[in-house]
Amino acid sequence: MIALDALGPNGSYRTRNRLTITDVAGGPLAELSLVPPLFVTRAMATLRKVRPLPLDKRVTALMEAGEAFATGEVDGMTAAEYRHTVSRMSGMPMPVVRAAAESIALRAASAYDNLQAARPVGAVNDWRDPRTGRGAAGWIRRGEVFAVHAAGNHPGVHAEWLEAVAAGYRVAVRPSRREPLTPYRLVSALRACGFGDDQVVLLPTDHGVADEILRRADLGMVYGGQEVIDKYAADPTILPNGPGRSKILVTGDWRDHVDLIVDSVSAQGGTACVNTTAVFVQGDPGPAAAAIAERLAAIPSLPPEDDKAVLPVYPLATARVMESYLLAKASGARAHLGGDGVVDELSTGGALLRPAVFELADPSAAQARVELGFPCVWVVPWTREAGVAPLRDTLVLTAVTEDEGLLDELMAEPTIRNLYIGDHPTYLMAPGVPHDGYLGEFLMRSKGVIRD
Repeated sequence: MIALDALGPNGSYRTRNRLTITDVAGGPLAELSLVPPLFVTRAMATLRKVRPLPLDKRVTALMEAGEAFATGEVDGMTAAEYRHTVSRMSGMPMPVVRAAAESIALRAASAYDNLQAARPVGAVNDWRDPRTGRGAAGWIRRGEVFAVHAAGNHPGVHAEWLEAVAAGYRVAVRPSRREPLTPYRLVSALRACGFGDDQVVLLPTDHGVADEILRRADLGMVYGGQEVIDKYAADPTILPNGPGRSKILVTGDWRDHVDLIVDSVSAQGGTACVNTTAVFVQGDPGPAAAAIAERLAAIPSLPPEDDKAVLPVYPLATARVMESYLLAKASGARAHLGGDGVVDELSTGGALLRPAVFELADPSAAQARVELGFPCVWVVPWTREAGVAPLRDTLVLTAVTEDEGLLDELMAEPTIRNLYIGDHPTYLMAPGVPHDGYLGEFLMRSKGVIRD
């Protein structure tokens, strides 16, 4: 099996307490070392004592590490072996894993530029800047140590915290138990390309020790469900990332936008927070739901490591639990696809979760907020009188409309964090476009500077 050791400030560390990581069929793939509280305490204290690499070395090392991660051999594992293992471990379709690796490389190379996109126009990066002679704002870190409680639903989540590395934070990552290989490989690549062992660490822990990593850091980023959002909502030092509940609104003829809808629902295996959860159409939602269902039903059932795979695969027991949850939540909704179940067992082990399409009668129905880790969409009627209310609490809203008054309202609504106008899929992540605000807004702050 693959040994996924802790990566502490003094190098790799193999613990006695190790967790077996299985593939989707239940076969053992790796052993993950789980560190005790004292190891966490000492590691975090070490991160706080060291200084960051100089900026030019950070930028170069990040670019080289991203390239090594995506295409090279890291800790004895080739890029092809990494992709295959992650696909079997997480159940993510191979094309999604490949695209995520490329995205991580791109984000590593552009991490500092992305960070700079958040810098206020009146702020400077260095007190030596000539503008400080007449008074300006210096843009500085809010702390020194950054902690990440990573998610395992998609490898691409690890592209985000690279901006903290670019900013000069020393970073501690607690990997997900579902898929710890991606952060292990990324931290290993960063170390191999110039970051010291005391600059970025991987601290796998059990749940009882996890919060200690956050307590010992200055700032932290966590991933999880609504319960995670609720737990950390009032803590200004923690940035929680939870359900996206991304949506599409079509006020005209939906027939011209079926490709957009199906793509937004099914891309990334339907597992990401930017996948479409609900589609609001002006008029009768039934024909739209039927057309979407017909297209999604044609997606083939393939094992995750297949180059043409689209749908995510889970251990059979997990898939059955998710299916039961869906069917309970869908009570009262009209099923166009998946009403009799969504689990499709594979001969290679594990089970696909096939797409589901349900039609709702009320734009305010609670089901439209239900987000699951596979292509599942609720098709909902919308009227101008319903307005913005049912569209709130949304990570990405794609609005296909020519109603500029409505667009003004959507743009002003603070709980709609991203607004895409026209035929743009909800999962689109373009350079310079913030994901949920700029991470730099959380990592940095302005400090008044004036000098002789």
